[in-house]
Amino acid sequence: MDKEYVGFAALPNQLHRKSVKKGFDFTLMVAGESGLGKSTLINSLFLTNLYEDRQLPAASARLTQTLTIERRGVEIEEGGIKVKLTLVDTPGFGDSVDCSDCWLPVVHFIEEQFEQYLRDESGLNRKNIQDSRVHCCLYFISPFGRGLRPLDVAFLRAVHEKVNIIPVIGKADALMPKEAQALKQKIRDQLKEEEINIYQFPDCDSDEDEDFKRQDAEMKESIPFAVVGSCEVVRDGETRPVRGRRYSWGTVEVENPHHCDFLNLRRMLVQTHLQDLKEVTHDLLYEGYRARCLQSLTRPGPRASRRAPRRSRCPCFLWPRLRS
Repeated sequence: MDKEYVGFAALPNQLHRKSVKKGFDFTLMVAGESGLGKSTLINSLFLTNLYEDRQLPAASARLTQTLTIERRGVEIEEGGIKVKLTLVDTPGFGDSVDCSDCWLPVVHFIEEQFEQYLRDESGLNRKNIQDSRVHCCLYFISPFGRGLRPLDVAFLRAVHEKVNIIPVIGKADALMPKEAQALKQKIRDQLKEEEINIYQFPDCDSDEDEDFKRQDAEMKESIPFAVVGSCEVVRDGETRPVRGRRYSWGTVEVENPHHCDFLNLRRMLVQTHLQDLKEVTHDLLYEGYRARCLQSLTRPGPRASRRAPRRSRCPCFLWPRLRS
């Protein structure tokens, strides 16, 4: 006798409808020195203009400029799917003469989002918690150097246990293909030597199709992504319009995989690993922060040494509850 149909096979459709109705949110941070094409790349990735009202400071103003944190939000809808994108920018990073500890505002900002989420999660109303945690950080590396600078290493070391890091080589059209590959290998070696953890791609399931496995392998080999951004449509030859940059020696096509890694970055960031970035943030990075907070509050010791922790490190509102 054939097994009767119950209807559990429709469960994925229920989850899909619920997710589409609720929508998705994603918080992306971009960091790196000025002039590496961060704004242009973000506009190219999401086909929007998040920096329409930005006013660039003069060169003299940058000598004393300090790092600030800016948030910009936009809702993007495509094929009935709504995504609320929050972009966290870090203007002024590495622009001043003295760059010592210039990354501390970024570290404090990331921890503040963890703290706020822990406060909401421990509160009475947990139904509509707003997730403002940073799910991914695109860190831009200069194509004109010989790998990571001391400032790059210091920043990455300070945040690599708090956020998913994806290293990006900006303005890659300044490099020949062999130069780009050599720089990528140099950066990978430095990251390994400095024991800096970047976002690790999950392994493909055995039942995935061969095309997906091939694309996944290409994305892994492309890290750090050498990218070129452009929202300008130019014509390559006489008929074919493409998004890219035109030079006297030819045209660089943004969406040509032979010219840069833009397609691989967009595929990874939007099409294949967006949900995994959020899960790693919640299950690994946030849980690590939460465990450290709870351990610091419950660690045994002399009564006189039990001081309320600073707000920037862990939420002191839990202190009376844990002591009781």
